[in-house]
Parts: sequence; C-alpha cells; structure tokens
Amino acid sequence: MKTPRLVILLLLVLLAACATPLPPPAPQSVLAHAPAPVRAYRIQIGDSLDIKFFYNPELNETVTVRPDGKIALQLVKEIEVAGRTAAQLTELLIERYSPQIKSPEITVLVRTFNTEKVYVDGEVNKSGLVALSEPMTILQAISQAGGAKQDSARLQDVILIRMSEKGKTAMTLNLEAALDGSDPRQDVALLPYDIVFVPRTTITNVDLWVDQYIRRLLPFSLSAGVYKGYP
Repeated sequence: MKTPRLVILLLLVLLAACATPLPPPAPQSVLAHAPAPVRAYRIQIGDSLDIKFFYNPELNETVTVRPDGKIALQLVKEIEVAGRTAAQLTELLIERYSPQIKSPEITVLVRTFNTEKVYVDGEVNKSGLVALSEPMTILQAISQAGGAKQDSARLQDVILIRMSEKGKTAMTLNLEAALDGSDPRQDVALLPYDIVFVPRTTITNVDLWVDQYIRRLLPFSLSAGVYKGYP
C-alpha cells in the first residue's frame, strides 16, 4: 500500500519543526595585536648575581657579570654566564661543584638587572637606545625615541634588524598599515638588541643596506649582547 503524498509532506513539516536550528555563524574576529611572548630572563653583562649554597655558606658570593660575559667563583674558576637563565646557571654550577662538594644545593638570584635594550635610528626625533624593560612593539619603541619625524619619516618601509648567534635577519614593515588598523601584524613585538630603522626614502636593496649599516654606521657593537642560544 503506498503512503499518501499528503501524509509524507505532513511528516516532513513536523520533523522540521522539532529540529534544533543551527546557530548563526560566528562573525569573523578582528585581528588583534598579539602581545610579546613571555620570556625567561637571560643573564646579561653588568648583572649582579647572588650565588648561594644551602649547606656550604662559606662559598656564598655576590658577583657581577664581566664585559666578557663570565664570572669567577671559588673552586670552579671562570664560568660563562651571559645568555643563560638563572635556572640554567644553577644546573651548570651544580654540575661544576659536584666533584668538589657532595650533593651541592645552589640557588642563583639576579640581584640587579642590566636592562635589555633596542636601538631606534633614522627619521626619529631622538635616535638611540631604548630600554626594553617590558614587552614593547616597534611603534612603542619609536614613540620612546621621540616619535617619527612628520615631514620625512617613511613609515611604510621601516626596517627591523634582528641579531642572533647565527647572524642577522632583516625585514621591511609597513607601520602605516598598523596605524590605520588594516594590518596590525606589522607592528611586531621586539626582542633584546633589535634595531629599528625609520628611513627617509625607500631602500631598494635591503640586504646590501643592512650590511653597510652594521659595518659602517652603527655607533656601537651588539656582539656582547647577542644571546648564544643556550638550550
């Protein structure tokens, strides 16, 4: 016996009425500026360190990291510490002192900090080093450098130079797009010893320009501050 067409239509209507409607699609989120990642502090030249031994207080010392990135301690002599975290240095000291002391328990405390810095140059009102005491973006660093010169700064072609043990990398960023909100990603978070250069005109060969800038124009050496990538 065939089911009447009217009955089938009524069943479809009832099923549709009982079905849970799907939620409307979520609106596309607006790209927000991503804050700088939280990084473990790495010991720098000029930092003051407290080295404390729980069971051997006679070995306790307060030392300052020398310009060569090293410290000198009793029994283990010189140790390279710049670029390491306090936890990494603690592990290294336990390893070095183990032949001298049975089961050494050591704590490393950074007593005073030599503030990390970035360098801002070019068409800004006050070029120079900017303290990186908290997470900072390129636009914030330029603001700390007195702001870009209104009549000559070319914010569409700002150059970021990033130094590392493996060499240097450079990228061109359009800060106009970050300012007008069309691409906030252009305002990237800075890392210690980054160089921000605001040009007057477009730089056609960035790689060649960076080589010349680092070799001839940079008024100081960053080699002592470049982290060596300890694990």
